[in-house]
Amino acid sequence: MASLKKRNVALAVGGLAAACVVGYTVLNSKGNEGASPKQPDEPSEEEAEFQPSPERLARRELVDRENMRAVYAAKPLSYKVIKRVSDVVLSSIALVGLSPVFAATAVAIIAEDGRPVIYAGERPGKDMKPFPMYKFRSMYKDADARLKDLLKDNEQTGAAFKIKNDPRITKVGAFIRKTSIDELPQLVNIIKGDMSIVGPRAIVPVKEFTEHEKQRQIVQPGLTCYWQVSGRSNVSWEDWVELDLDYIQDMSLLTDVKLILKTFDVVLRGVGSY
Repeated sequence: MASLKKRNVALAVGGLAAACVVGYTVLNSKGNEGASPKQPDEPSEEEAEFQPSPERLARRELVDRENMRAVYAAKPLSYKVIKRVSDVVLSSIALVGLSPVFAATAVAIIAEDGRPVIYAGERPGKDMKPFPMYKFRSMYKDADARLKDLLKDNEQTGAAFKIKNDPRITKVGAFIRKTSIDELPQLVNIIKGDMSIVGPRAIVPVKEFTEHEKQRQIVQPGLTCYWQVSGRSNVSWEDWVELDLDYIQDMSLLTDVKLILKTFDVVLRGVGSY
């Protein structure tokens, strides 16, 4: 029985992997053409620490970073309307197009650790209003109860929690987190209006936000933002907050399109994800 269960998990994970491998191979082969070989003492993308560029630091001086609500309020209404319509339309199309991935993921999760398939964890949303954020369950069922025992091992700073080898993560969970498949149910959150495609990541705060940090909640949380394309888990909490405030400052249709395109590449390469 145990061997049959293991075989089912392997087959399900294999089905998930197949969808990602083709896209990764095509993009990676194109992206590596003419690339210089990595030097032995050169840090990998996984190891590199995030450093804001001088241009980004200069831009931060242009606005009052303690009054980002006024910065957001100045954004054109037309942009906010188009952003919301685009969120609903694109998320609806993605839900239909990715339905085979949803089905394969559900089978894999059930084969390894049973139900439930979806995890709905409460997150602070826009203006700190809590909402249930949907994810494919990537951890064992007692993950929430075990969190407080792992806080001492937290590798992230501030209010966020991240550890590289989290013992609560299942085998299927490790794969769907690496490929960000676990985030796909948030398309439903986007259609409901809890989230946007682009916006600061919704987290479970392990410490109370400071007033400065709360400003990242002025807008809807998103599937992707500057943090996701700047190294993800390799970015400290302090830099993470500033990147989210950068997004609020830079919000525009062009910024959103650029971030979505960058996200595809980062996700396929699995940079900074665990």
